[in-house]
Amino acid sequence: MNVKHAFPFSAAFQNAEATAASSSLGDLPEWDLSVFYSSMDAPEIDVDMVKAKDLAEQFETEFKGKLAEIAGRSGDELAGIISRYEVIEDLMGRIGSFAGLTYTGDTTDPARQKFYGDVQEKLTTASLHLLFFTLEMNKIEDAVLDNALASEKLAYFRPWLEELRKERPHERSEEIEQLFHEKHVTGAAAWNRLFDETISGSRYEIDGEELSIEQTLNLLQDSDGENRSKAAAALSKTFAKNLSVFTLITNTLAKDKDTYDRWHNFDDIADSRHLANRVERDVVDALVDAVRDAYPRLSHRYYAMKAKWLGVEKMHFWDRNAPLPQADNREIPWEEAKSTVLNAYSKFSPELSGIAEQFFDKNWIDAPARPGKSPGAFAHPTVPSAHPFVLVNYQGKIRDVMTLAHELGHGVHQVLAAPNGALMAPTPLTLAETASVFGEMLTFKDLLANAETPEKRQIMIAGKVEDMLNTVVRQIAFYTFERQVHELRKEGELTAEQLSAIWMGIQEESLGDAIDLEGGYENYWTYIPHFIHSPFYVYAYAFGDCLVNSLYAVYEEAEEGFQQKYFDLLKAGGTKHHSELLAPFGLDATDPAFWQKGLAVIERLIDELEEMDNAG
Repeated sequence: MNVKHAFPFSAAFQNAEATAASSSLGDLPEWDLSVFYSSMDAPEIDVDMVKAKDLAEQFETEFKGKLAEIAGRSGDELAGIISRYEVIEDLMGRIGSFAGLTYTGDTTDPARQKFYGDVQEKLTTASLHLLFFTLEMNKIEDAVLDNALASEKLAYFRPWLEELRKERPHERSEEIEQLFHEKHVTGAAAWNRLFDETISGSRYEIDGEELSIEQTLNLLQDSDGENRSKAAAALSKTFAKNLSVFTLITNTLAKDKDTYDRWHNFDDIADSRHLANRVERDVVDALVDAVRDAYPRLSHRYYAMKAKWLGVEKMHFWDRNAPLPQADNREIPWEEAKSTVLNAYSKFSPELSGIAEQFFDKNWIDAPARPGKSPGAFAHPTVPSAHPFVLVNYQGKIRDVMTLAHELGHGVHQVLAAPNGALMAPTPLTLAETASVFGEMLTFKDLLANAETPEKRQIMIAGKVEDMLNTVVRQIAFYTFERQVHELRKEGELTAEQLSAIWMGIQEESLGDAIDLEGGYENYWTYIPHFIHSPFYVYAYAFGDCLVNSLYAVYEEAEEGFQQKYFDLLKAGGTKHHSELLAPFGLDATDPAFWQKGLAVIERLIDELEEMDNAG
């Protein structure tokens, strides 16, 4: 990373980690954030912050209270105002993206913590001057706006305006919205940050060595059962030590969301997420019902088979993602991971591979698993005037390769959608998982085609099934957990014991009898970041996986032209509803049978594993 403001001891420790990683995995790239600013101390940051505030104040002075009159006078003029708003949003997004990405590089570094916090506060203050704009746009009478949309320039923004109109039933007065906006920094955002810094700063002791959460979670995939057991015990011990903090964070954020939902007229606890995702509640309910009904045919059946492969009647929970006894557990060097993903992408489309290759060539990826770095993986779209960045914690497992394929799918999607501009490039989460899961599927299918023996094919299919179960079954179980927690929180605070009991009951339902959850698993709800940062986000993973299963089936049967349709889907960004984007492929997410098709793909893979097992 080009920004290094850790204390000397931390920097030395990070360099030692990087050296160790380099020796076994090759040189792992760190992202170059200079597309934004050269460092946290760059004077350009202050210049841009002042500029953003001045532009926002000027925008408010010029247009507040005048939008309806302007809309009635000239659609072209209104389009120009929206364009100016978009420019300010992009500028603020650049500053915020740089601060956020810098912070994720080491959330335990006091300098980065302060920088991130200061930037959030300043951006919140500046953006207060823009708050009137969307509220006032939604007060323009429909007939007036319809007439204004005869303007070709304004019609360009029609998708954004139509989505904005859907917010109308949930908007309050400007004063109330301003209060919610301003209190966010000291409310939900502060609790998010406490969670991040608690997780990143936590250490997990194994055989006298203190590990980060990423290193410890990685050991749950170790080939040695004793290492997996030790990792699970270390996780359980540290989670328990921080249990009161995580319980307070969960209770506070659930109450905060309930307050927001009541003030904004949302009937169901997940309706605000559905609105943001541009998906109907009954579509999500149909997905959830289909997955829960399929638990016995999917996760229960597979894990019973895996227990037999491992030679036990019941697996411990720390064995759920254990490699199979005959699996190849070698560390996969970074260069091999890179070529594996790019080759798979290239066979589908050289253009797809070419876009993904930029992430490697231009240092848009941060790969090492450093102490203090945010755990997990993500692709951040930043702003259209820059480009996306990908964060992974690469440790050489085959799952790390698939994670790389997943996040690069997001990155490619974000690059292709960027020309829509800051207002219409963002893709609703339900469709934002399409390119990522499709990228995983391309990589898996390519690797499977090159499997030299039936044993290797079996191992690869088993790995893919486990990934799918983690994406579909696990995420719907997470969604079910969230629903119960948020519903019960309305009646009063939940104790740690209550939260853990809800968690265990839902995990037992989703995973089945072949996994023994006793021995410390009751507190594993504490480390899931989606519960904290993005309530009810998790169903988007299951949505994307089932969607891509159906989409890939269309691809395998398609004549010429599928790739172009696929690129059109990605390029659309947030300009079209999921029904419009799926129609060219003959798919309809509102049809309950749609979800059954996606789940049937997983079921057929499990069928194949059973046939192999019986034949053996």
